[in-house]
Amino acid sequence: MPDLWFGGSFNPVHHAHLICARAVAERAGFDRVMLVPSAVSPHKISDSAMASSVDRLEMCRLATANITGFGVSDIEMTMPTPSFTLQTVRELKRRGNSQIDWLIGGDMLIFLPQWRQPLDLLQEATLVVMARLGWSIDWSTLPADYRRLQGNVVESPQIDISSTDIRRRVAAGLSIDYLTPPAVCDYIRNRGLYR
Repeated sequence: MPDLWFGGSFNPVHHAHLICARAVAERAGFDRVMLVPSAVSPHKISDSAMASSVDRLEMCRLATANITGFGVSDIEMTMPTPSFTLQTVRELKRRGNSQIDWLIGGDMLIFLPQWRQPLDLLQEATLVVMARLGWSIDWSTLPADYRRLQGNVVESPQIDISSTDIRRRVAAGLSIDYLTPPAVCDYIRNRGLYR
């Protein structure tokens, strides 16, 4: 089975990203999840809490080192910014990936029509929708072209960890142990991130 590509700012990557992505990959039959940290997220261009792309890429690498079923791609670090999913999908295809399965969170579905050329994205990639257990959406609120994604919803565990909360805890001098892998905790501490 091809890889399941998972893009995001990963600011920082944490256990919920990893556990939920793995659960979806296993349920949907993918062998590997490829994390794709954005160079510059179009929705977070002026976000002062954003660690550098180099730091976020390294934290993804540290979080997945020696873990079967994960990889990390630096593809967006080599492309023009901001990072648009459609451009990344097209570049992955140009590099020889014939099929792209792209994981998005169910919370992003409502915003999908506002993404860069979303209908083209629906044609060029298979979007796999990661939904928390018990999650629901009123599909009638989405334009008709997006409703076919209803068949691509895969449930994932509900884990209440967020990058926002991790950054808040670091800024407040609180522990982030057990929220993200130990190597990421050490990296954040050693680099003085999010203070």
